[in-house]
Amino acid sequence: MANTGLSVWFHKKIVDPLLQILRRGAEPKLLAFSAAVGITLGLFPICGVTVFLCGMAIALLGSNCHAPTVMLANFIATPIELSLVVPFLRFGELISGGSHFPLTSDALKKVLTGQASREVLLSIAHALLGWLIAAPFILAMLYILLLPCFKILVRKFSVIPSSPKKPLHSHSEVKLKEIDTCSGCMQAEISY
Repeated sequence: MANTGLSVWFHKKIVDPLLQILRRGAEPKLLAFSAAVGITLGLFPICGVTVFLCGMAIALLGSNCHAPTVMLANFIATPIELSLVVPFLRFGELISGGSHFPLTSDALKKVLTGQASREVLLSIAHALLGWLIAAPFILAMLYILLLPCFKILVRKFSVIPSSPKKPLHSHSEVKLKEIDTCSGCMQAEISY
């Protein structure tokens, strides 16, 4: 029973939105970049902030990213985000030469109750530093890995051409017809 419910959830939340994105015919490069941005920002080591980061990235990148793909990738990255907080923390400690923060239930309790000490705040800064240094490499690696995947998926599932440069109709079907030549200007109507 649980597998059936999980399967329905997976199709409704991940597969169906992905198929809708692919059927709209976006460029594979745009989709790969957008997914890489969404996953990279989705790995940000402070929980609950990733949606805002993705929204800011969408606003800053404008037409250079595909907003639904960024948000879907961010959603997919959530379980991975939780598993990478400690590696980012340790990487940040290594880079900064900071002391090793002991991960105890007492430290977690202080964070959750708002009684964060200087050491807890410093560990959060180390995790952010670790992510900040790793993020460009993660982004590049994901783009390189996702591009061939999206080329295949777009080719398989797209119902419209993947490039705005590719015409929907062949050039032989386009006919120009003169409508009006009065007042020295010529207008044309394109018919398919």
